[in-house]
Amino acid sequence: MKGTVIDMQIPRCMSTQHPDNVHTPFFSSGEIIFGEDEVKEAYYAFSHLGCTEQMWDCEGKEVDTYVVKKLLTGYESFFRTNKLGEDVFITLRVPNPTVEKAEAKILLETLESIPRSYDAAQLFYGRDIAPIFEVILPMTTSHLCLDRIYKYYKDYIVERQYNSLRPGDISLQDWIGEFLPRSINVIPLFEDLEHMVNADRIVMDYLEDKTPAYQRVFLARSDLAMNYGFAAAVLINKIALQRFEQVAAIKGIPLLPMVGVGSAPFRGNLKPSTARRLMAEYPSVQTFTIQSSFKYDNPVDEVREGVRQLNEGVVKPAMQVDEERCLEIVQRYAAEYNRQVVELAPIINAAAKYVPKRRARKLHIGLFGYARSMEGVSLPRAISFTCALYSIGLPPEVLGLSALSTDDYRFIKEVFVNADADFADALSCLDIDAEILPASIRKKLDKLGIAYETDQEHLQMTRDVHASLKAARTERIGEVMLLAANRRGFLG
Repeated sequence: MKGTVIDMQIPRCMSTQHPDNVHTPFFSSGEIIFGEDEVKEAYYAFSHLGCTEQMWDCEGKEVDTYVVKKLLTGYESFFRTNKLGEDVFITLRVPNPTVEKAEAKILLETLESIPRSYDAAQLFYGRDIAPIFEVILPMTTSHLCLDRIYKYYKDYIVERQYNSLRPGDISLQDWIGEFLPRSINVIPLFEDLEHMVNADRIVMDYLEDKTPAYQRVFLARSDLAMNYGFAAAVLINKIALQRFEQVAAIKGIPLLPMVGVGSAPFRGNLKPSTARRLMAEYPSVQTFTIQSSFKYDNPVDEVREGVRQLNEGVVKPAMQVDEERCLEIVQRYAAEYNRQVVELAPIINAAAKYVPKRRARKLHIGLFGYARSMEGVSLPRAISFTCALYSIGLPPEVLGLSALSTDDYRFIKEVFVNADADFADALSCLDIDAEILPASIRKKLDKLGIAYETDQEHLQMTRDVHASLKAARTERIGEVMLLAANRRGFLG
């Protein structure tokens, strides 16, 4: 069928614009990546790193809806051979009007750009090819949120081509051409506990009147950790992934999970050196996010090798977990984590002021992961939150641990297969003697017996930052934060 997509290879690696990088890429015109630099970034991810998908964020920033035209005209030789929409892909992340009222109409503007991008690709390739046919909806809370986007595009953008502006006049299609593709795929992004554990039902309801060849589903990892704690985020993801397999069996179509992971252990611990670990942790995941730190804070040969490993990895069945036990632990763990975060909020916010910016972004409004508030206490966004805590010698991975018994941790390690390794990576940046470290966590670390080696160089930097914050000596805080981030290999 003209204007549809069939027999495509679903990407394993999706390059994203998450600003968790210490180093600025060589093609950026400044320390903050924006505008034309992000077009260059998409080309670089495709041509040099081996990623086959680029998330194009239309949420929280000035939107460039001409990315397809700019890529095709700016890098003609590459895209003649690597066809946009068949070999490499642009996937739009759109605002969620249900939550982000201030940016609601950007959704419409973004959807309107899809047929225009189709026209650009058609002229470039001399045949029908859809360069953009999927959009990601963040903070999905209902199948209706997904269905509205699907039907708005189909009924209000595509179908209007058959209308005339006045009786007896030519149709819009005759006047300005066809509107293609005829439909788009909507990918739900689940970001909180309530909707993550109900994601299977939401997807089932959305697919009730649809028969797609496949359905992609996107699970947050970073905001889950910020909302409920490090280990809880992993357990919640495992529950959702297990339930997605049941949906796939019932509906008889592939459900292809995506997971949003960053380089900090707290946000997923995906670096070039840990690619195989992530595939073992999430064997049923089809697509992993390749965020900015992965791309720019490691030697390029190592980045390519990490991407290659992911691209060649084999998707396997999801791990089967005891959901009831997982949720019981999550509830206790998250309550203790939240209590400790609220107590630490003043120093977190004080340190976060000095975290360097890496992307031009506006503020989001929405669920806690976006509003960044807990019990009336405001908090920075996830990357700044993570960086702030690492910078004062208190990796956020340790928060909430005091709620766990040794039996709890033994169970967690059965589900969270990289628990010891990920905790060891995080704890290398812990100042065990820091006055801000809750005594209950110090005792629990001894009891759980997690082995780790302290990075002494990072330790001295974090003590410098903490001392400077206490003494209100602010002139070097940002500089030392960057040095510490460079030492550990990610910003936040």
